Amino acid sequence: MQLNGSEIVIECLKEQGVDTVFGYPGGAILNIYDALYKHEEIKHILTSHEQGASHAADGYARSTGKVGVCFATSGPGATNLVTGIATAYMDSVPMVAITCNVGVSLLGKDSFQEIDIVGVTMPITKHNFIVKDVKELAKTIRKAFKIAKTGRPGPVLIDITKDVTAAVTEYTKEEPEVIHRKPLQNPEDMELVLSLIAESKKPYVFVGGGAIISEAEEELKTFVKKLDAPVCDSLMGKGAFDGTDDYYTGMLGMHGTKTANYGVTECDLLVVVGARFSDRVTGNAAKFAYNAKIVQIDVDPVEVNKNVRVDACLIGDAKIVLKELCDKMSQHDNKEWIAQIKDMMEKYPLAYQRETLTGPAVIEKLYEATKGDAIITTDVGQHQMWAAQYYKYKNPRTYLSSGGLGTMGYGLGACIGAKVGNPDKTVINIAGDGCFRMNLNELATASRYNIPIIQVVLNNHVLGMVRQWQTLFYGERYSQTVLNDGVDFVKVSEGLGCKAFRVSNLEELETAVEEALRAKGPVVIECIIDSDDKVFPMVPPAAAIEEVFDETDMKK
Repeated sequence: MQLNGSEIVIECLKEQGVDTVFGYPGGAILNIYDALYKHEEIKHILTSHEQGASHAADGYARSTGKVGVCFATSGPGATNLVTGIATAYMDSVPMVAITCNVGVSLLGKDSFQEIDIVGVTMPITKHNFIVKDVKELAKTIRKAFKIAKTGRPGPVLIDITKDVTAAVTEYTKEEPEVIHRKPLQNPEDMELVLSLIAESKKPYVFVGGGAIISEAEEELKTFVKKLDAPVCDSLMGKGAFDGTDDYYTGMLGMHGTKTANYGVTECDLLVVVGARFSDRVTGNAAKFAYNAKIVQIDVDPVEVNKNVRVDACLIGDAKIVLKELCDKMSQHDNKEWIAQIKDMMEKYPLAYQRETLTGPAVIEKLYEATKGDAIITTDVGQHQMWAAQYYKYKNPRTYLSSGGLGTMGYGLGACIGAKVGNPDKTVINIAGDGCFRMNLNELATASRYNIPIIQVVLNNHVLGMVRQWQTLFYGERYSQTVLNDGVDFVKVSEGLGCKAFRVSNLEELETAVEEALRAKGPVVIECIIDSDDKVFPMVPPAAAIEEVFDETDMKK
């Protein structure tokens, strides 16, 4: 059939099973919005800002496993997507961002709202395209979706010139290409890995976000039980292994548990599943797991030996690799090692002041009230770490956070996207007051569509994590981190159409959480906590992870 470019965009989205788009219209993309007007089968969420659209598409993708889609117009509309695209790129999130540009004849002439968005986003996309010929449009969109979700996922940008959105060509519907999991690429190394496992007496398993992306939770559980090894995770790996399981020892790294940090340092074999050895995990990389042989399982060979040298690797989809491993390895029994780790867990529990309203107290109340059955999104900072430490994630795709880029302002858009993608789930965003200020305008999006999210603001009137560093490492020089001004988050939230509570003690918190969970629309809970509450444990910058300390150590 003969369709114009805009109609082809919509038909290709339908081909790919897209049911939701997050975006913001403008002049260059108007033809696509005009075509979208005729297709109620694709829900469009009009965000308050393009960055909110990109974060919402990201949250939708992380929580559902589908490709997230966002729209923006040319120039500033496109550049407003950049932070969200970079966030998705760093955390391997499948996203397709569709922007429109000025007509082909106006490209390169500094035309109104013209920007080379392909050039701008080249370092932060898995791939990107500019479409200048309508005959290439359908093929490009199909290719973009394939790239976004194949192997190690990531964001893809398609920039379409405005004349292409109006031009007419022949369109033939196609079924989406079936995406196959990447099989084991180096089977010749399997025997080496099996021999390292057989020789180990103190194995440890470290799980990252790749295990979630590959949907390997069942294979991972089988592997852990067969290896008889304790488990720790990265920020991105939360929920890949059940956080309530007896083998689980907490998060590894800068704000990881003492047990995880000491255990990985003492182990003789570290099996790493879908993690890239971030600096926040390894601390001083030269001293990381120095007693251990390291086996890395990853779909992306680029990650092998990039940050930490490994002794063996298996390249392929984690689900497939773990299944092959489990089929070929024997049952192990490491009673003494497991007992040693359990002793550590009893000796070094996470601890906080339980009589007053604190960040950990808020997180534990949310966990108790939701019975651990919620999707938690976060912004970046102390609250992010508390949410990782004190909420027990039993399932994958239930902790959504900007791990690699560390994007303040990410959480609220992601929360909206996650709720749209999972309407039957309770979805809660946890933010600090500094992060909340950045994109709180997206509360208007939640109220416009009456999306029943819960926004929790841990308000300590400072940039908490930065202040913590200033306290510990900068001689208490609090340069530009005090936010104790006249902003009233309750009034602002109510003005943006949300129900809002301010709580300053545990009793008020319990009442507010109960009401928020019953609400049929968006709710904001502002929790007033102390400016000097800190996240512990902590590894000092550039230190080995075994140098982890907490408040008890500071008093010695």
